[in-house]
Amino acid sequence: MDDPSEDALFMMISDLNNFDNTFVVIQPDEDDLVWFTSVAVLDEGGYEIVRRDTTRNEHEVTTATNINDIARDLTIWLAARDFPGRPTRQVSEF
Repeated sequence: MDDPSEDALFMMISDLNNFDNTFVVIQPDEDDLVWFTSVAVLDEGGYEIVRRDTTRNEHEVTTATNINDIARDLTIWLAARDFPGRPTRQVSEF
């Protein structure tokens, strides 16, 4: 899925379970993987969220229980990442 929306992230996370669909990974479709995020179901309930970006020297592991919050936070985090095919942001000073 290219550049997933908050709703798409919510649906992917909602579909996770302890039996046959225990995690989801979101990463660019590139050979040189510089960032990724994953959400995994925890046995004790809730989710483990991993965010990794080698270009920014970021590696964060957190846990959460609210799917809405997870989807919103990941949407914000993903917005700052480069996706193949997505136009790059240009800043103009007037």
